[in-house]
Amino acid sequence: MDTNILLENGTNELEILEFILDGYSYGINVAKIREIIPYQRVTPIPNAHPSIEGIFMPRETMITAINLSNCLGHEDTLVGGMFIITNFNQLNIAFHVEDVLGIHRLSWTELVKPDHSFGSLEDTVITGVVKRDDHLIVLLDFEKIICDINPETGLRTSAVEAMGKRSKNNVPILIAEDSPLLNKLIVEALNKAGYENLTHTENGQEAYDFVQKCKKEGTLKEKVRCIITDIEMPMMDGHRLTKLIKSDEATKHIPVVIFSSLVNEDMKRKGKALGVDAQISKPEVGDLVKVIEELL
Repeated sequence: MDTNILLENGTNELEILEFILDGYSYGINVAKIREIIPYQRVTPIPNAHPSIEGIFMPRETMITAINLSNCLGHEDTLVGGMFIITNFNQLNIAFHVEDVLGIHRLSWTELVKPDHSFGSLEDTVITGVVKRDDHLIVLLDFEKIICDINPETGLRTSAVEAMGKRSKNNVPILIAEDSPLLNKLIVEALNKAGYENLTHTENGQEAYDFVQKCKKEGTLKEKVRCIITDIEMPMMDGHRLTKLIKSDEATKHIPVVIFSSLVNEDMKRKGKALGVDAQISKPEVGDLVKVIEELL
């Protein structure tokens, strides 16, 4: 499937695939998708999580099939349908859906972030809502869906703990991560590694505004010596943030580290073209700590 995603780097755009479950529209970032295929018969896994339909092997690659209706609490009446095969967090997962409708290109500024009406922001599997024509498309947090099924796919803090007792480090680090849960886990992991002077923001726009405020005050050196950013975020994504930081003479010296589930070969090329200093794939938070130490 050729999506021509993000034809120009740092434009703050994304492409989402709209798909249907029980008559409702949902969306997934096209950057996560490997391909879309008709439903195939799968082999069940004994004692597996209820949302895992089984496994299958197209082209000699074993893929786990997830029943997305089950994950979302819908009545499981799906027969046939489609598989959206994804690759993120170094995992190959097929999500079973009713049908796919097409691809929409939009700006991250169009994404409405969920509020507390959806429940606890740490527990929700909704990353945002976007309006298209006469209906709403709900974007899902596929990383959290997978982590809820198998917590071992979450951030691997054991690598940080294995480093042993660390001396305190007051180097100021700015974090841009829209997931409240991941933001919290990243902060906890960095704290364990000795880093205590942390500022965390919910998206690239908040991070950029903070940098500009420090720049105006003349406090950049005291408040921002390194930036850790996700790629997928509402308002402003990590690539746009990197482009703005690296194109400004006053800030281009600040190391920018992308920490994202979307770090694959294609995304690495995009990040490198924007001047990013390092790119680490979630969930390897131990590698994140090592890279920060090297850069600082």
